[in-house]
Amino acid sequence: MENALSLKGVSYKRNRRVILANINLDVAQGTTLGLLGENGAGKTTLMRSIAGVAKGAKGTITVKGQTGTIERKGLVSYTDNLDGFSRGAKVADIIEFYASVYPDFDQDKYRELSDFLDFGDTTKKIGELSKGMKEKFVISLTLARKAAVYLLDEPFEGIDSMTRKKIINSLIQWKAAESVLVISDHYVTEIAGLLDEVAIIKDEKLIAHEKAEKIRENGNSIEDYYEGLYEKGAADNDKL
Repeated sequence: MENALSLKGVSYKRNRRVILANINLDVAQGTTLGLLGENGAGKTTLMRSIAGVAKGAKGTITVKGQTGTIERKGLVSYTDNLDGFSRGAKVADIIEFYASVYPDFDQDKYRELSDFLDFGDTTKKIGELSKGMKEKFVISLTLARKAAVYLLDEPFEGIDSMTRKKIINSLIQWKAAESVLVISDHYVTEIAGLLDEVAIIKDEKLIAHEKAEKIRENGNSIEDYYEGLYEKGAADNDKL
């Protein structure tokens, strides 16, 4: 199957500190990939690099055959935390901005998503939204685009458990069958049933990329597999 996303030798430094080191990853179209790792491992930086918003990334990032930053931005939908908007910006104005900037933004799909997530008040300002409501808004904006790659970076952090499960159970229906969905989340057990593949980042490096089916065939849960690799790394360090 054709790769929708390909990373070759992707590295990133900030203030001389290595954040990502030589990441190589190929993801076939239609794949739902869990990007796992501890806080500070580099997951957000990797997503921002793919989305073209982390300046200074080295290596080659290809999305549907496109390697240019501008071209990739047109193919990738990323859960931006909306820091570029003032607290006084209205929800309706941000929706209008997305519609004007992204030709693939589907306002009908946005309305379906916001209704599904019980987020319909477009008169509110960003500063008036609770953390959970803001997360619902961001998810609606992200999935309303008809993108080749969706990047969901800790999308459920402020959302209550029942709503979180509702969203997780329906995520696949909101993307095209050939689109890639990359999701990073602390709730590994809850998202495990969605995943086709798992990629694990530790100490700035990609330490594993495995099919979820193979992990399960070996008698492991996704969470146990992930935790086992981290524990093995810690044990190896203790021996040094």
